[in-house]
Amino acid sequence: MAEPLAVLMCCMGNICRSPSAEGVLRAQLVAAGLQHAVRVDSAGTHAYHVGEPPDRRALAHAARRGYDIAALRARQVEVADFDRFDLVLAMDRDNLARLRALCPVPLQSRLRLLMSFAPAAGSAEVPDPYYGGAAGFERVLDLLELGCRGLLAHLRARLEPRAAD
Repeated sequence: MAEPLAVLMCCMGNICRSPSAEGVLRAQLVAAGLQHAVRVDSAGTHAYHVGEPPDRRALAHAARRGYDIAALRARQVEVADFDRFDLVLAMDRDNLARLRALCPVPLQSRLRLLMSFAPAAGSAEVPDPYYGGAAGFERVLDLLELGCRGLLAHLRARLEPRAAD
């Protein structure tokens, strides 16, 4: 059996957007029966919250939609992640720039914005809800669901040739 594809979701502190993205993608993979074919993790470009659980608001809004992210803990992106993950997906352009600065040149093709998988969503970025209210967390989940749906289609296409082996 082939090694699973590996996806790393990244935002700034790894307590709002990226753990929520990890939870959304995990749930979509389970629903598609692909949970064993794709490994998902999340990390932050900054070390502000290393070891902390997701923001309580992110936890609450995710739980309302059936996503359990309570066991996740923030960590910072490491240079080794660029080798360990097939895709390293940033929530916004600022974090994508930080990832590009850390990533070895031969692995730069692994870096993308998550929302590049959902061009019809009307947003290239997943905005940071940290300083806003409930509506911001709901908007983040709306975007993550769209982005992860497009990502799931991309992952399925990448997995098909592997299934033929």
